[in-house]
Amino acid sequence: MIRRLVEEVLIFLLPFLLFFLYLAISGRRPHDRTHWDGQVFRLTLAGLGLVILSLVATGLFGERHRGGYIPPHLENGQVVPGRFQ
Repeated sequence: MIRRLVEEVLIFLLPFLLFFLYLAISGRRPHDRTHWDGQVFRLTLAGLGLVILSLVATGLFGERHRGGYIPPHLENGQVVPGRFQ
């Protein structure tokens, strides 16, 4: 669960990183606030769009389990991990 949350946060931050790299490559100072003031809203919308797109793609193309889930249980004194049947 935490892995998925971290992935989505990184996907959201991707437009900000790309804009930072664009500013650095074009010779502007990326730490100057004047470059960011007009772009934060657009970058936020782009990040949210990427997150929504990734969630939809995961829902459409993600792995499907046809059988039921068997929870962890004891067999002969040993813990058998949970699995999909």
